[in-house]
Amino acid sequence: MAVYHTTGVSPKVPVVPDGFLSLGVERKKSGKSRRSYATWEEGDVVPSFVLEMVSHRPGEEYDEKTKLYAKLGVLYYLVYNPEFWQRDSHQPFELYKLENGAYQLQIGEPYWMPEVGLGIGRYQGIVGGLAQEILTWYGERGDRHLSPEEQERQRTEQERQAKEYAQQRAERLEKLLRSQGIDPNQPPGP
Repeated sequence: MAVYHTTGVSPKVPVVPDGFLSLGVERKKSGKSRRSYATWEEGDVVPSFVLEMVSHRPGEEYDEKTKLYAKLGVLYYLVYNPEFWQRDSHQPFELYKLENGAYQLQIGEPYWMPEVGLGIGRYQGIVGGLAQEILTWYGERGDRHLSPEEQERQRTEQERQAKEYAQQRAERLEKLLRSQGIDPNQPPGP
């Protein structure tokens, strides 16, 4: 989605990151999906976090866009370059924080961003049946946020385990009653 701002040559020339996060701004506008994001229409709220993914052709992720995002005031800037990092003489995951008007490379992964209330990092997962590296959000303690599919699988597995535990408990109780000469299928006498 295009981010329109007033720090460039013209407010009609947007920057188009691969992803961004703006805090305190509604995800939808007038009940509809956004087509663009104009900072002046959002109380001059700029994205707190911007993601740029490097493609086959370098797209100025390490120079021009860095300057633009710093000028715009984006607090965190992530350049994700899993395929071409050696070509570009960078690391595959580089997270920068704006400090005193310039970006400083941050160390550690997943990296916790206290101002955003999220961490970000990589993990090896399965998407569409293929194993691959995936960017994802993390909690403050380093616990990975699960995708909706993973949450559903986890809920299903927890339900299955609870049923299995209840069945095992019922079988143990039945065995105990039978060892005491009590038929668990017969109601107690008067």
